[in-house]
Amino acid sequence: MLKSLFSGVSGLQSHQVAMDVESNNIANVNTTGFKYSRANFSDLLAQTKSIATAPQGQLGGKNPVQVGLGSTVSSTTRIFSQGSIQNSDKNTDVAIQGDGFFIISPDGGNTYKYTRAGDFKFDAGGNFVDNNGFVAQGWLRDGVTGKVDSTAPITNINIAPGLTTPASATQEIALKANLNSGPLVESISPAYTIKSSPVTPGASLSAYVSAVDNNVPAYPIESGDLGVMFNEAGEAYSLQEGQGVWASFRESVLQGADVNDTDDLDINLTTDDGTIILIQESAIAGNAAQTAAAYAAKINQFSAQTGVEATVEIVGGNSQLHLVNKNSNTSGHNIHLTTNSDGGGFTTVGSPYDVVTAHKYRYIEAGATPSNPGGDKTFTSIADLRYAMETEARNFDGDGDGNFTNGIKIEVNEQGKFSIKNPTKGVDDYDMNMQVTAIITGTTENVRFTKSMKALSTTVPAGSSGEAFSQAMTAATHSSSIDVFDSLGSKHTVRMEFRKTKVDGETSTWSTSISVPPPATINTNTTVSPENELRGSIRFNADGSFLDTTPSSILFSGNNGSTPGQTINLSFGSTDQFDGMTSYDSRSSTSGISQDGFTGGDLVGIRIDQSGTLVGSFSNGRSFGLAQIGMAKFTNNEGLSTEGGNVYIQTANSGDPIIGTAATAGRGFIQSSALEASNVDLSRALTQLIIIQRGFQANGKTITTSDQLLQTLIGLKN
Repeated sequence: MLKSLFSGVSGLQSHQVAMDVESNNIANVNTTGFKYSRANFSDLLAQTKSIATAPQGQLGGKNPVQVGLGSTVSSTTRIFSQGSIQNSDKNTDVAIQGDGFFIISPDGGNTYKYTRAGDFKFDAGGNFVDNNGFVAQGWLRDGVTGKVDSTAPITNINIAPGLTTPASATQEIALKANLNSGPLVESISPAYTIKSSPVTPGASLSAYVSAVDNNVPAYPIESGDLGVMFNEAGEAYSLQEGQGVWASFRESVLQGADVNDTDDLDINLTTDDGTIILIQESAIAGNAAQTAAAYAAKINQFSAQTGVEATVEIVGGNSQLHLVNKNSNTSGHNIHLTTNSDGGGFTTVGSPYDVVTAHKYRYIEAGATPSNPGGDKTFTSIADLRYAMETEARNFDGDGDGNFTNGIKIEVNEQGKFSIKNPTKGVDDYDMNMQVTAIITGTTENVRFTKSMKALSTTVPAGSSGEAFSQAMTAATHSSSIDVFDSLGSKHTVRMEFRKTKVDGETSTWSTSISVPPPATINTNTTVSPENELRGSIRFNADGSFLDTTPSSILFSGNNGSTPGQTINLSFGSTDQFDGMTSYDSRSSTSGISQDGFTGGDLVGIRIDQSGTLVGSFSNGRSFGLAQIGMAKFTNNEGLSTEGGNVYIQTANSGDPIIGTAATAGRGFIQSSALEASNVDLSRALTQLIIIQRGFQANGKTITTSDQLLQTLIGLKN
């Protein structure tokens, strides 16, 4: 009978413990990061009245007879389920979504404690502390590397009050852009700014600049390959081998040819490109004067077509046929006159009789050597064409002294236009009658190039102020600029200009011009370009991917007291990849440009990202990680012991802490400006209270019932 009393008492005690546990849960329903517990009941040792027996013969086995001695709370289990995340207005509040604990220390890292409550703040000394004043542990930014090394031992997180960041010199410029490779572009610039000079084709640009009659101090933009240039509307010439123009500058006279009257002669008139004007037309035989007049009449029938006019003059009693190419016909070609007999005709001049006034200017692809012979001229660049035309225009010896003295100048102006001037200079001056027509033999006519050059067709009298212009010739261009910083934090603008200059097989080349405003310099070789400008090239593969660039870096000096010789790498992409500069048929544009330098600045704010990195924002617009919060993970979270104040400590059964960064190796990620709420479920807790209450009442009833039985037993004596 007494056993039932003691069983009831043990039940009351057990339920009292359960009530204490559940009351604690309810009390902490609003405690940040709190994890609720539950009481685990177990029965006490049972008294065995009779042991179990095995079956024997015809008698069956018997089960043991045992009487339990009550219950006890054998353990309490802390439930580490996720609490809800509640947003807050404090940027140093952090919550863990997932497994893990913040690491805090009360003694500078000698001992560690652990918490889920992320209500952190900075104290007066810049320590990142919780509400107990314990300092959060993690990793700090290395002042040398500028990185937060999460593989190093953890330490107190401290951000010094009034933190500033020194200036950092730019070490890299990264550019991601497309340079249009198509036949129609929107971004164009004039061909180049070089003027006339008496140097040979293919000579260096510096030779043009230093020419005696040039006097152009500015360094010119490279002319490049005319085959990849564009007209003023941005339409590609796409010149093919052999395409070009005829160009003539003056009339041509053939005179002093005596005419005999011995035979009838056939006259052939052809142009340089093989066009037949007149073939096998017989002149009227008679006396010399009649024959000469007949020749002249036949030739003049085609003057409108050839530009050649014939007259008969009597010189020394002989009839002479004078041929003049007025260079006014629409074809503008050279005319050849031939006869079919060596016994007559022009006795003083052999056949054929060339009335030369025009020359071919044919395009050749890059890599071939431009030539400038008497009748057929080739060019690759606009510089080649300018030189060949100027050479021919000046090739006129009016007084027969063997010297060519005239004031003709052919230049390419700042608008990319051919400019022809004819000022007075010497005895060989002449009135220029410029004619330009297309070359169409052997290849199709390049209409766009012909149209650009044909604008030169006009008259420029000697000694006049008149000037003839072609249409503008342009190159596909694109430019980008970005501010870089020296060691003092001073800004300097780096401008990068790209100009299409060549297509060689499956490789396209763009020239690059990189410049900075004076007094800053980036070039130590002043014989090539100014000190504040550096030239190079960038090449692309046939699929438009980046191939290589020269130079790959610049040596920058601000010349303002900052550290000189600052190396800035140019990151334009990876070889054969599309991760930087590209060149395909799409509008030229810059999609991204960046550099890694910055000026000095003061700390103006801190935010915390999902990895637990404390990112500082500075008045210079820069942001970078100042520290990173460490997190610990345990094999058995339930083995941790609580110390109050939302703090846990390691025990023998929790296992050692596995320390690392958030969102790695099973650790949860961190959410800033938020706190983890208690995981106590009030509906569950209140229901549990009812269950505990009923259990307690039932155990109390056990005692009162046992008491009544004892009263009955005692009453037997009376």
